[in-house]
Amino acid sequence: MSVIVRFAPSPTGKLHIGNVRAALLNWLFARRHAGKFILRLDDTDRERSTEANAEAIRVDLTWLGLTWDDTFRQSDRTQRYEEIKRQLIASGRLYACYESEDELDRKRKRQMARGLPPLYDRAGLRLTADERAKLEAGGTKPHWRFLLANTAAGDATKIVPTPLHWKDLVRGEQSIDMSSLSDPVLVRADGTFLYTFTSVVDDIDTKITHIIRGEDHVTNSGVQAQIFEAMGGKVPEMAHYSLFVGSQGEALSKRLGSLSVEGFREAGLEPMAVNALAALIGTSDSVHPVLSLPELAETFDLDKLSRSPSRFDTAELYALNAKLLHMLPFSDVSQRLAALGVDGGEALWLAVRGNVQTLADAAIWRRVVKGPITPVIENAEFCKAAAALLPAEPWTLETWSAWTNAVKAASGAKGRALFHPLRLALTGMENGPELKTLLPLIGRARALERLAGAIA
Repeated sequence: MSVIVRFAPSPTGKLHIGNVRAALLNWLFARRHAGKFILRLDDTDRERSTEANAEAIRVDLTWLGLTWDDTFRQSDRTQRYEEIKRQLIASGRLYACYESEDELDRKRKRQMARGLPPLYDRAGLRLTADERAKLEAGGTKPHWRFLLANTAAGDATKIVPTPLHWKDLVRGEQSIDMSSLSDPVLVRADGTFLYTFTSVVDDIDTKITHIIRGEDHVTNSGVQAQIFEAMGGKVPEMAHYSLFVGSQGEALSKRLGSLSVEGFREAGLEPMAVNALAALIGTSDSVHPVLSLPELAETFDLDKLSRSPSRFDTAELYALNAKLLHMLPFSDVSQRLAALGVDGGEALWLAVRGNVQTLADAAIWRRVVKGPITPVIENAEFCKAAAALLPAEPWTLETWSAWTNAVKAASGAKGRALFHPLRLALTGMENGPELKTLLPLIGRARALERLAGAIA
């Protein structure tokens, strides 16, 4: 199967977790089928689109590992859109309308007052050439609507039911009653083009085979399928996945910086934790740590996507991030640990990785090992006796057991009464990595110093 897909963000803000899912599902589908992944910047919103946002999108995708095979921006294709606009006007599928927003709003209110659906009445089709010329001479600029193929024979102003059917790769058999839709505006009065139009033109020109996007675009599919056909293009396969909701089922706000890719990166999260959660929640697969994108792509299948809303919980993301870090060998993190000032080598990483939620947490345990720390006093006399029993170096993973057995024999303490005072004195922490791994890293001199500090 030859596959070409696209991810088409608008550079009007930061990428958030919803965008990540769109990009990721398309990327995984392309890689699963040895296909092509295109990054398209939908920057026709001249006022809100910025180069800074476009660059931020590229940075975010690169951080996630979602590399693209080709990229372009819609603002560079205005001439192409103008060309297709002229073709659709010539074929009678694009027609000029002159109502203002206020006039359209009044029409809608009158229709609803009569119990009718608020659909555009196609008044623009009834205008004569002289009437159009008079409106334009008076300074009224037209907007342009696409004539949906739902008209009765011989009367383009009358709407009749003509359902559109297709088999969605996620949702199964789908049907949209096109008579429930108004003819969409494709070109604004200021000459700018709407997404519904430019997206189809780009999809045809780049030979997109599959459109994978959120279920909020299902209705767009009916309109866009007709634009594809009006332009002589083949309608791509469609797949509409369920959207993310919050942990309590609430809608996710795109304005929450904590849900942006930039926010994830600044919080110290691993890109593969973000990728794994975004790809696996709402599927028949369990959520589990995945070490690489190729590994994730190997088992990806649109058939696994559920139609039910997918709950995104940041607590689950952090838990998954921790599980991922617990699996990483030292070679995968050595340079990043060095950048954080965490020395101690592989021994330190293997000792503490099971107790980190983000990589930056390793710095906490580096301080526990090398100090300075403030020992916590729980039983001064006990610590004094334990200090006297510290064995000579060199220390190994067996030293902790040998030492605590000696302390147990001398004091009679066992269980929490044996181990807890020693942990507090040696680390200043209630919990943490196994002391059998930390003790050789702390060393005898620091251990004596801390036990003495606890006694003091």
